[in-house]
Amino acid sequence: MIDPVFLDSPQYRCEALEPALGCEVSIKLETANPVRSFKGRGTELVASQLAEAGSRAVVCASAGNLGQALAWSGRRRGLDVTVVASRFATKAKLERIRALGAKLELVDGDHELARERAAAIAQYDGIRLLEDSLDLETCEGAATIGLELVEGTPEFDTVLIALGGGAMATGVGHVVKELAPEVDVVCVQPLGAPAMTHSWRRRRVITTESTNTIADGVAGRFPIPEVLDDLLLIADDAVLVHEESIVTAMRLLLDHAGLIVEPSAALGLAAVLEDPTRFANHHILTIICGSNVDLPTYQRWVNPPS
Repeated sequence: MIDPVFLDSPQYRCEALEPALGCEVSIKLETANPVRSFKGRGTELVASQLAEAGSRAVVCASAGNLGQALAWSGRRRGLDVTVVASRFATKAKLERIRALGAKLELVDGDHELARERAAAIAQYDGIRLLEDSLDLETCEGAATIGLELVEGTPEFDTVLIALGGGAMATGVGHVVKELAPEVDVVCVQPLGAPAMTHSWRRRRVITTESTNTIADGVAGRFPIPEVLDDLLLIADDAVLVHEESIVTAMRLLLDHAGLIVEPSAALGLAAVLEDPTRFANHHILTIICGSNVDLPTYQRWVNPPS
């Protein structure tokens, strides 16, 4: 059901990163596709099922990447797609949602307000509400990454996964723990958006009043209970990283791997930078999950004024 353009993404050892990180490093590159993120794997499942059932429309809330992916998958299948996003979301992501033909509605608030508005639209119009990480298709789509990780080379002993709503962490984590249980699954969040990590550590849902991070793709405040239940089954650890480490990791990926990535995609390497002793003599793999950035903002991050 998933268009091959989203499958079999590059997976390789990136030796150029290793001197700066002090361990063996492999990356899974989920940005070499039409929407420049892993989200297309899940939206392909959703759109295929909706089209097969004769549905006409779908709505979602998105920080940007899910909206792009749903717009792309829906357009291919003749679905009317509505995306609700924060007015403060990354401009490049919003522009691409519009360019892909979706109706874009902006709210004067954060992603949680967008979720509320999307739910209201779905109820009023009687259409499908796609809820990222809660709807199983988004997790199953991400789980195909896990299948490719385990089948790919080279071998690794730790996978570092950006943690936001949890679709990628739980989807990939379940597959890895089923097929390669010896591999440690480590989830990574910014200190400025710690709700899911706090929830994992305390084994109950912990919400926050606000977020403060450049990693907009993982900046949620209200963890989904069902996702937390899954995360408690598969995650070996959940860690928080500073903004400075995220930026340093983005700069390393640009300088040593030639990759422009969004902040969420650099969280795994940021975790290594903050705790190099822990990962020394390990072979880590991290998923480069998105590359949708506003270039002027990105340049300010990686090339600050001296």
